[in-house]
Amino acid sequence: MNDARHAQIGVLAALAGVGLIALDFEVTGAAAAVTLASALATQFALSRLAGERFDPRSALISGLSLVLLLRSDALGWHALAAALAIGSKFVLRVRGKHFMNPTNFALAALLIATDRVWISSGQWGSGPLLAAALVAGACWVLPRARGDVTLAFLGAWCALLFGRALWLGDPLAIPLHQLESGALLLFAGFMISDPRSLPDARAGRVAFALAVAGVAYVLRFRFFEPNALVFALAAVSPLTPLLDRALPGARFAWNEKPHTRTGERHVEDSPARGSAHADAAVAHS
Repeated sequence: MNDARHAQIGVLAALAGVGLIALDFEVTGAAAAVTLASALATQFALSRLAGERFDPRSALISGLSLVLLLRSDALGWHALAAALAIGSKFVLRVRGKHFMNPTNFALAALLIATDRVWISSGQWGSGPLLAAALVAGACWVLPRARGDVTLAFLGAWCALLFGRALWLGDPLAIPLHQLESGALLLFAGFMISDPRSLPDARAGRVAFALAVAGVAYVLRFRFFEPNALVFALAAVSPLTPLLDRALPGARFAWNEKPHTRTGERHVEDSPARGSAHADAAVAHS
């Protein structure tokens, strides 16, 4: 099972089930159903309009991610969030590649546009069992996608948090507690690591991750923004086309295998066919 989407769907569905049943998430079964239905319907409709094959996998990933993160007091906002997430893949493209993480785009757009939606980061708690489950799920998914950006982001975020604590003379228990956030692990393992919206080259992905960490740090500790990670990823994502131009690399496609010499991944077809396949399949990622 080389397609990372299968692993992502399995892990996200399990997390959503645990959250709805055991953690008493502030989301109803109806809201979850509306979110998933809207994501699938939008993917189907836009795929038909674009003349492309309908593939439900990426829509399920976006829908499940919104079930885990988005909260609202009206079902309409859940449906709109899913439609925005899927629609962004078809609209926000440069050279056939979407550069915004769909779930993150929908969250950032609605958080800016209305006070009727929010992210309940405290719902995850900070228990070691949940953190271990999130880490285990991410470790299962990341080798099938591009996990280098997750490692770079977490390394930079840890350095910033511990550096801040040392600079202020705070006990190290403070940054350790900040790292126990389930929302942080979910962001690092399943949002910033979206392989289809990341820079193609490894150097570009590392630069991208460092930029997200830096912007998030400023937003969180200088402007006291509770959703700093979401807004940082949204702010940095438009740099992806520039990084791709400055640091070209092999474009990620789901039909691929590891490159044995460089560690990068490439499409199984010839270069010309691989590029065409990647451009045509972007709506399905």
